[in-house]
Amino acid sequence: MSFGARLEAALDTRGSLCVGIDPHPGLLEAWDLPVDAEGIARFADTCVEAFAGRAAVVKPQSAFFERFGAAGIAVLERTLAGLRAAGALALLDVKRGDIGSTMAAYADAYLDPASPLAADAVTVSPYLGVGSLEPAFELAARTGGGMFVLALTSNKEGPQFQHARVADGRLVAQVVVDELGHRNREADGLGSCGIVMGATIGTSSVDLDGLNGPILAPGVGAQGGTADDVRRIFGGALRNVVPSVSREVLRQGPDISAMRAAVDKLASEFAFLRD
Repeated sequence: MSFGARLEAALDTRGSLCVGIDPHPGLLEAWDLPVDAEGIARFADTCVEAFAGRAAVVKPQSAFFERFGAAGIAVLERTLAGLRAAGALALLDVKRGDIGSTMAAYADAYLDPASPLAADAVTVSPYLGVGSLEPAFELAARTGGGMFVLALTSNKEGPQFQHARVADGRLVAQVVVDELGHRNREADGLGSCGIVMGATIGTSSVDLDGLNGPILAPGVGAQGGTADDVRRIFGGALRNVVPSVSREVLRQGPDISAMRAAVDKLASEFAFLRD
C-alpha cells in the first residue's frame, strides 16, 4: 500500500493533523527533564503515550535526537517503533539532500523497512536539484514510503532561493511542485510525493493544481498559523493539506491529558480539510 493511500486513510480516520516531537532544551527544562539522552527518552515516551494513538501523523525532529549521539539515535529508533505500534504514520524530519550513493545511503537509512530508523516518510531538501533525490524516490516507490520535499518555507531566508526564477520564468518553488506532480501523475488517489509549504507564508505564489500529493504545512498554533491562514493559502488543495503543530501541543506537557486535549482541539479546528 502506497504512502499516499495510507495517509489518506489515516487523515479520514484520525483527522488532518501532524504533531511534532521536538525535544529541544527549552522544552526539556520546562518539563523538568535533564538535557541529555535520558531526558529526551522520557520526553519522547510521553509524546508517544499522549498522541501517537490519536494523531494521523507524528513527526520526530531527528536533530534533537542526533545531538546526543548513539544514545539519542537509540531513543529515536524506539520512538519510531512506538509510533508504528500505536497506529500513527511516522514522518521523520531529517531534511536530507545529496547526490548519488550518498543520497542512496540516506534513503536506505530512513526508507528501507529493514532499517531501525525506517519511517513512513521523510522530509528532504531539493536544492541540489529535485533529480538528485532520485535514489530516495526510487526506494520510496518500491517500499511504499513517502517524501515531503521543501518547496515554500516560512523562514525569512527562504525566498532568496525559493522565489528565484528559472529560465522559463517559473519560480524555483513552482519547479519543485511541478516535478513532484509529474511523479504523482499515475497515482491511484493521493500521490506519495508531497511538499513542505509553510502555513505562515502569507500568500501562495505557486500553482498547486497539478501536485496530487500531500502538503505538509508547518507553523500552526504557537508559530501563528491559523485555520483561516490555511484556507487562504491552500485554496483548492485543502483536502491534501496536513497542518503540522509542535509547540502548541508540547508546551502542555508533561501533562498527558492536557496534550491530548490540545491535539483534539486542533484536529477539530481543521476538520474542514476532510469535507
